[in-house]
Amino acid sequence: MEFDKDLSARQEARLLCRQGFQAQKQLRTMTQSQLDAITAAIAKAFHAASTELADLAVRETGFGNVEDKITKNEFASRTVQDAIRDMKTVGILREHPQEKLWEVGVPVGLICAIVPSTNPTSTVCYKAQIALKSGNAIIFSPHPKALECTLRAAKIVAQAAEAAGAPAGSIGCLSLASMAGCQELMAAPEVSLILATGGPGMVKAAYSSGKPAIGVGAGNGPAYIHHSADIPHAIDCILRSKSFDNGTVCASEQSIIVEKPMEQQVKQEAQRRGFYFMDKTEAGQLAKLLFRPNGSLNPEIVGKPATHLAEMAGFPVPKGTKILVAREQEAGPTRPYSMEKLCPVLAFFVMESEDAVLKKAIEVLTHEGSGHTFAIHCTDEAVIRRFALQIPVSRFLVNTPAALGGIGATTGLFPALTLGCGAVGGSSSSNNISPLDLINIRRVAWDKSTPKETPPKVDTALVDLLTAKILERLK
Repeated sequence: MEFDKDLSARQEARLLCRQGFQAQKQLRTMTQSQLDAITAAIAKAFHAASTELADLAVRETGFGNVEDKITKNEFASRTVQDAIRDMKTVGILREHPQEKLWEVGVPVGLICAIVPSTNPTSTVCYKAQIALKSGNAIIFSPHPKALECTLRAAKIVAQAAEAAGAPAGSIGCLSLASMAGCQELMAAPEVSLILATGGPGMVKAAYSSGKPAIGVGAGNGPAYIHHSADIPHAIDCILRSKSFDNGTVCASEQSIIVEKPMEQQVKQEAQRRGFYFMDKTEAGQLAKLLFRPNGSLNPEIVGKPATHLAEMAGFPVPKGTKILVAREQEAGPTRPYSMEKLCPVLAFFVMESEDAVLKKAIEVLTHEGSGHTFAIHCTDEAVIRRFALQIPVSRFLVNTPAALGGIGATTGLFPALTLGCGAVGGSSSSNNISPLDLINIRRVAWDKSTPKETPPKVDTALVDLLTAKILERLK
């Protein structure tokens, strides 16, 4: 009998859901300290395997580089654990005596988690921690291009969780990567919430499933270098961000916008640091590789070094080139450099005025990336305030590398690998998704009209009598 992958994937999904649902029944009765011990064990075990998992992910997917994948894994384990360690997520979270109100944290239930190929191991640790921290079981659906490394990551965190007291089945993962299996998970009656990190098609499927879902939109963040900025620092930030894991972080910059008087200074500083500004012919050659005829991103260019991309496009670049830059002035479906490019490639917009910069940034984000991330390099607080009030994003980053600032590595944002884009970006949340996004709040409320307790009435005559007797004895 011929093996039917889709049928097997559906059967496996149903089995994992039954196991996860039973585990959820036990998880929801656990105390905060029990859940904290489980998540701490997950972080510790995953952190110990950071290098192994980074190497496996790069070899399997061909995306990014081992060194930065290790950093991502350490971030997803240690940094996330530090952020959630003292967080209260279950039981009575807050009491408001004056309002006669209690707030109780309640787990949402079994979670279906979709894992992207660009972050196939770090996402597993991050999502496992935020799910178990809030008393939820979780089942992962891996990307076909990253099946083995995602399975390995899921096995590590599942074993650590169970050794620390989590019931069997609290963390599951499909061993057959298929759309059929993923759809079965999303539609399963046991699943309460879908946590979707992936391409637009997968996120749309999550929101179309009929289940509550937390999904993310496309990143396409511009970086504005204002004339008040420390230009070398700004370029260093963009270089660090856009070259990190070869541009696979969705919060990373996709374009640089400057005013005309800044053009040469910015360009010179960038060239000193390994930015290569392509001429029209070279930009045209690379543009043909970036996207498929149907408009989707070409997976062959994702997470590849700049020198490799230039070689694919057929033109030479200096040794040490880290980022390729194309001059652009418009945004739209026929302008590939104005869209999200998950590789070290940037668009370069030169505008006549600050007003024109603001208009262009909104135009770029409206085309793609609404609700996601914007970066500004500026020391003029009035300008920062002006842009912050108008740019349609959930993460407005100031003087920091966007890739690292957006996920909370260099900023005060919650450390996360799922970045909500809000309603403007088609997302149900604008948060860096944390355990608090994976609970419901039960509110216990008393009738406010109930009279408050009053002290007993004082017998003044008795007080006077006793006072008189005390004074007599003191004479």
